[in-house]
Amino acid sequence: MNKHVMGLGLSLGLLAIVGLAGCGTTQAQSKSKNATLGVTLVGNPATADPAISGDVNSSSMIAQTEEGLYTLDKNGKVVAGVAEKVVKPTQNGTVYTFKIKKNAKWQNGDPVTAQDFVTSFEWQVNPKSKSQVANKLKYLKNYDAVQSGKLAPSKLGVKALDAHTLQLTLSKPQPWLPDILATAEYPMKTDLFKKYGSHYGTSAAKTMSEGPYKLVGWSGNSDSWTYVKNDHYWNAKSVQIPKVSVQVVKDAGTAVNLFKSGKVQETYLTGQYIKQNAKNPEMTTTLNSSMRFLEFNDKRTVTHNTKVRQAFSYIVNRKQVTDNVLQDGSQAAKSLIPTGDGNDPQTGEDFAKEVGNLVSYNPQKATTLWNQAKKELGIKKASLELLTADTDEQQHVAQYLQQQAQKYMPGLKITIKALPLAQQINKGSQGNYDIDLDGWTTGWRDPADFLQMADGTSSVNFTKWKNAHFTNLMSEIDNTAKYTTQQRWNLMKKADTYVTQQAGLVPLYQQAKAHLVSKQVGGLKYTMMSDAQYKYAYWK
Repeated sequence: MNKHVMGLGLSLGLLAIVGLAGCGTTQAQSKSKNATLGVTLVGNPATADPAISGDVNSSSMIAQTEEGLYTLDKNGKVVAGVAEKVVKPTQNGTVYTFKIKKNAKWQNGDPVTAQDFVTSFEWQVNPKSKSQVANKLKYLKNYDAVQSGKLAPSKLGVKALDAHTLQLTLSKPQPWLPDILATAEYPMKTDLFKKYGSHYGTSAAKTMSEGPYKLVGWSGNSDSWTYVKNDHYWNAKSVQIPKVSVQVVKDAGTAVNLFKSGKVQETYLTGQYIKQNAKNPEMTTTLNSSMRFLEFNDKRTVTHNTKVRQAFSYIVNRKQVTDNVLQDGSQAAKSLIPTGDGNDPQTGEDFAKEVGNLVSYNPQKATTLWNQAKKELGIKKASLELLTADTDEQQHVAQYLQQQAQKYMPGLKITIKALPLAQQINKGSQGNYDIDLDGWTTGWRDPADFLQMADGTSSVNFTKWKNAHFTNLMSEIDNTAKYTTQQRWNLMKKADTYVTQQAGLVPLYQQAKAHLVSKQVGGLKYTMMSDAQYKYAYWK
């Protein structure tokens, strides 16, 4: 779903005040029903354009201000959004026909039309958009030809049959499409897109909302902005909090202090702050549908070598990373697929549990592999740059990896390059890196969404690791018309085992998310697949 799982900050300089976090909050004063809800976001969104949003900060902002054909209810279940109902596909699961609610409106009162979805979907797949999430729509008819520029975007399998009737035609069945439509696909205001083109979504003034909130005061690099209730939203009567004030706070210590002082009522926690709040009733912790991993640039000589990548996998004590470096409830990876991402169609067994632990900590084996790689490469030493986000959490993990690599891979020098998330994404997408401490968050329970991250033919694969066997496995997994659900499940297990053993990507840990939520606020629920939706929030 989203490139680069959000990093959560932990400031060592503020550990001296960490004890404050466990003492409860001082938000005792009552709030009127019209009070503003204060929240934090861990980083700056890159765009408000839903067709190209590939980072979690952008997706978080868009999810609060837009609504797709489907949406998620209070408990994370898929329900109708601007579509009149959740529909059943026809033509052997390949044709979906939606009626859009007549009272679905944009913030200026204009009706939401089927063409607004066509505009968004065509732009997402149009190669000119350079969308990193184009492949969310890869099952639409003619996707490959449109993405490669061989066919015009108008040939994509999305049509406006009339102002309020949208039809999607797939090349093959996609049982998890409802999850995507509820969490990742939104309309774009057609006339506004015609006016701004690729500049659509670069600021609040150059986008428009049709969801529960309007985006106000976001300029593209803002550290604060607001969500203001959209009175034209079809279900506006159910939105109880009229205004949400958002602050970008990368440092967890600062976030905790803002919460304790009552300036925000929802914020994140990391590391020691989670431990200190273990008994705090205002803390909620959820294992996330995200995986952190290392990407290796396959276009560069040293990182192309399989033994180099495998050596990196063996230097990582994943339990030490989660227990000592992160300390936030994250879970050590056992393969590329996180726990909870799918169940065996026959037995109901969790995918990750069924595949088993495919990684281990073995620094001696890492040294052996590294020495073998140096002989193969004809080198005695090497210098590699490790790209990471500039959050404290990610920099701490990067420092651990740097220390381990230089200790057990003699002759190797690792330099850490920490950048703001948007810049890290850009650098990674251009292939301008050696090793990237990256991640992926999914919005639907299907292991293929993580497996595609290692497929060199995928738009979200930054490594360009081209392995014919793995690509063939992915092609078979995608062929839902040929393979049964159980056959596809078994193919995914083979793919996960192969890519992990070959270190096409090196999985590190499944990320957890922890939040402080004021006892004055109700309705904020977190699931593995979704964060809290402010449209369900209310003052107690």
